[in-house]
Amino acid sequence: MFTLPPMESEAPAARLGSAATQHVASLEGECPRKTDWKLPGLYGVGDPIAMCSLDISCLSCRGRVIKWFWDSAEEGYRTYHGDEYDEDRNPSGIINLGTSENKLCFDLLSSRLSQSDMLQVQPALLQYPDWRGHPFLREEVAKFLSYYCKSLAPLKAENVVVLNGCASLFLALATVLCEVGEAFLVPTPYYGAITQHVYLYGNVRLAYVYLDSAVTGPDTRPFQLTVEKLELALQGVESEGVKVKGLILINPQNPLGNIYSPGEMQDFLGFAKRHKLHVIVDEVYMLSVFEESLGYHSILSLERLPDPQRTHVMWSTSKDFGMSGLRFSTLYTENRDVATAVAALCPYHGVSGLLQYQMAQLLRDHDWIDRVYLPENHARLKAAHAYVSEELRALGVPFLRGGAGFFLWVDLRKGCRGSAGCWKADPGPQRTSLPVTPRTPASSSGDEAATAREQPLSPPAGDRSRLPAGFPVWLCPQELRLLFWVTAGHAHPYRTGVS
Repeated sequence: MFTLPPMESEAPAARLGSAATQHVASLEGECPRKTDWKLPGLYGVGDPIAMCSLDISCLSCRGRVIKWFWDSAEEGYRTYHGDEYDEDRNPSGIINLGTSENKLCFDLLSSRLSQSDMLQVQPALLQYPDWRGHPFLREEVAKFLSYYCKSLAPLKAENVVVLNGCASLFLALATVLCEVGEAFLVPTPYYGAITQHVYLYGNVRLAYVYLDSAVTGPDTRPFQLTVEKLELALQGVESEGVKVKGLILINPQNPLGNIYSPGEMQDFLGFAKRHKLHVIVDEVYMLSVFEESLGYHSILSLERLPDPQRTHVMWSTSKDFGMSGLRFSTLYTENRDVATAVAALCPYHGVSGLLQYQMAQLLRDHDWIDRVYLPENHARLKAAHAYVSEELRALGVPFLRGGAGFFLWVDLRKGCRGSAGCWKADPGPQRTSLPVTPRTPASSSGDEAATAREQPLSPPAGDRSRLPAGFPVWLCPQELRLLFWVTAGHAHPYRTGVS
């Protein structure tokens, strides 16, 4: 059993987790729950069509929703790029608080990607490839995952499919696994852009397993997912006539920054097998665990999967290697039919031959990854995390401690609710999450640090208050149901799958 360190504000210490869970996440200085805030039930079902009020006669219903998704995101991007913060040239500009990118190691990546072994052009790289990915790349991906996921047996290249980013993977898997209107279970809080990814092609919905920050006993922790909660959510969703086809698990978790233990993963996979559900496991932050005490284990390291034909694992270089602009991701599945169906979509979501060659060169360079990149990346992530943690403690702001990814979950209920000059959150059944990206002290270039979300939205007009520098933060005034993007201290509401 892990015991929390003393609280740094008024709340008493709580005891979170057991030795079997291998979690050290804790909520520092938790503020009391407001009894007048109505909390939701155990589950919910998203409906993107209901969120869209656009009336454009030349577009289909799905086209209107797609345009709405795009416009909602681009509004913020346009505002940000038109008035970007710069310490010297534009100190009152906007800081991007909504893009999940690790900019801490550009110097290392730039040096490695500029070496001569990365810069070769061969005829085969300029022609149509095997749409699953060039065989030489899939071999390297299988070896890479075998090594870094610590699989008990070598993984097979024939089970690898390469696409241009995890957004495409979610999109493709939802399309080939689900019928229109079916749903995936997803625990909240979660990476909200999945709502858009699974809907755009397949009209697939998300069914939310609502979790709570309350610690109810010595062996519980904030936002703890259990099989019982999955069972209750599944029963509730299907009682409303919605067919659930699968379960989405993000491990390490985005946005909480904690992990599921091997025992928990086995329990969740066992639940899925009993109900014949597919499981999509997103391990995009698996090499961004900077606290060794967390004891992270990839699902591919488990001795035996309960249902390997319905278990699909995704990984990408976007987060762990800070290469979100290169658009490279991998799917590993033992289900040949699923792999083939996903590969059929690769002509629309493929990776160029030149990039496939570069990625193969990078992934096979274990010496550089182990000796240079990973130690320095972990050290910089840890330093940035410690910096923001200290700033939050100094401000008396409670937060959930994790040790993976680019996130801190911050509780601003006490400071923001109705305060002068602050936005005021809706006290109704909705909840609020705020991803924040301050600048990092570890970056000599002055770029902002990695953050918690993909899509910033524009802030209301007004004062652009400065935020403390440091690590990316998720702000949580009322826990989570209604998602907010924050720029320069302000919030703009945008309903997503988190709602």
